[in-house]
Amino acid sequence: MKQTLIASALASMVMLSPAIAETLKISHVRPQGTTIDMEVKDLSAALSEATDGELDLKIFAANALGDYTSVQERISVGAIDMAVQPAGAAADRRIQISSFPYLAENWSKAKAIYGPGGVLSTTMAELYATQDITMLAAYPVYFGGIALNIDAKDPGKTDPKGIKVRVPGIKSFQLLGEALGYIPAPIPFAEAFTAVQTGVVDGVIGSGAEGYYASFRDVTKTYIPANTHFEVWYLIISNESLAELSDEHQAILREKAAEFAEKRWVVAESDQAKNEQRLADDLGATVVSLSDEELAGMAAKVRAEVWPQVLEDVGAEWGQNILDQVAAAE
Repeated sequence: MKQTLIASALASMVMLSPAIAETLKISHVRPQGTTIDMEVKDLSAALSEATDGELDLKIFAANALGDYTSVQERISVGAIDMAVQPAGAAADRRIQISSFPYLAENWSKAKAIYGPGGVLSTTMAELYATQDITMLAAYPVYFGGIALNIDAKDPGKTDPKGIKVRVPGIKSFQLLGEALGYIPAPIPFAEAFTAVQTGVVDGVIGSGAEGYYASFRDVTKTYIPANTHFEVWYLIISNESLAELSDEHQAILREKAAEFAEKRWVVAESDQAKNEQRLADDLGATVVSLSDEELAGMAAKVRAEVWPQVLEDVGAEWGQNILDQVAAAE
């Protein structure tokens, strides 16, 4: 009888005990107070509200846990829980497919291929899965451009300009820079600002108006909205961290992640225009106006010269299959 009473009392204590709160560490690439920082804070608040305070996020801004390549590697082994950031191609060259230059012509096309159910969204989820990472959502950022610390030289043409620019250490961006007439210099993001500031390079390819305003505002004299690529970041979580959550919390996380991305699709295009205007109004930078014909010419050259080389790097048959699906997407 005594043992029965003790067992009953212990069961009651378990039932009455509050659930243990879970806090996931999440990294992103921008400084505190920027758009992504505020939106990740909103995501954390949404998770906390939906789980009665049992699940939230601890946010590490501005690459505090390492650059996006190292963070992705650490997520893969479970050393970091989550991130929302560009996809790193160091572990798998096929990931370059995400940042293929001039892949999408406009925002409608971008959502068709990167949005929920789109070919790039599905493909990236599969590629992340091979690294023990779950992709929760694709987060649209902007169409990319070129920031210079000098005046532009024939910005709408692809002739050699003698201008050296920093590019990410990804083959597609290096070839893109060359095709547009620049001299590409692969430099890690953490060293890029200093490289421009000290004159090692004259500018940057690989980001867009928002990124240049956030991280290169003091060294941006000219901005060329060349639509070089469609910038997408991915909300990712370690499979190990995800498995440690209850089924209920996993479902809530997926639901809130989808809402997080969908809200971004609603405002991303207008945000791009606002950030281009901020470069002009706040920094006094010259924002170059390119004609549709100039943009079309740049895109045509890059597709003809760069795409075949990058396809060889990612696997011609595999990559062409993705590009065919992109072409058919509406």
